[in-house]
Amino acid sequence: MAPGFAALNPGYASPGYASPGGASRGDRVSDTLPDPSERLMAAFRAAAARMQGLDVVNPALAVEAVGFAPWDEHWLGVMLTPWFMNLTLLPRNPRAWQPLATGAKRRYGFPAGEYEFVGADDDAIGAYQVCSLFSPVHEFADQETARMVATLAREALFDPANAAVPAVPTTTLSPAADPAPAPGPLARLERSLDAPLSKRNFLRGRLSGADRDHRG
Repeated sequence: MAPGFAALNPGYASPGYASPGGASRGDRVSDTLPDPSERLMAAFRAAAARMQGLDVVNPALAVEAVGFAPWDEHWLGVMLTPWFMNLTLLPRNPRAWQPLATGAKRRYGFPAGEYEFVGADDDAIGAYQVCSLFSPVHEFADQETARMVATLAREALFDPANAAVPAVPTTTLSPAADPAPAPGPLARLERSLDAPLSKRNFLRGRLSGADRDHRG
């Protein structure tokens, strides 16, 4: 196993829940941490160099930090490497950051619903939390496609149309009256992939634990 790989594979602990930005408004400080993209890419490029030749690696992909931007008092983006694609959360306001032990779980609320993140820590990165999208990433033929999926996945978190819809008794449904669904951020992805992809199923399947492991 490559050195440092254990840090990219957080384990599991008792689940918890927290709303983002747990510090009170009065405790928040004006100085914030900078965009972590360069720091993340440097750390994972070093890991990628040690992992060359492993079966889990997709040689068509490179390390890239996609779409990191402020969310609440944190930095949220997608970390893409040749072996995983993860939603990644890091502190922006240190006093608003709620530490999470490596392998422990916490749920965060987004317009598209609540999603589970796993704690991780690395000497070069510091504390961060991840929600696995793809691991491994052999389904991507090139960097452009993987980057597009990463971008659309982050956007999808903020589209309420992707939230779970409560079940409705079939006796109340009128197919003729059903409105056409509004286009969401994954509509472009559906047209680009070989098979149709449900926005809601993408989120529920890729972000809620089906067909994936936590690696990153």
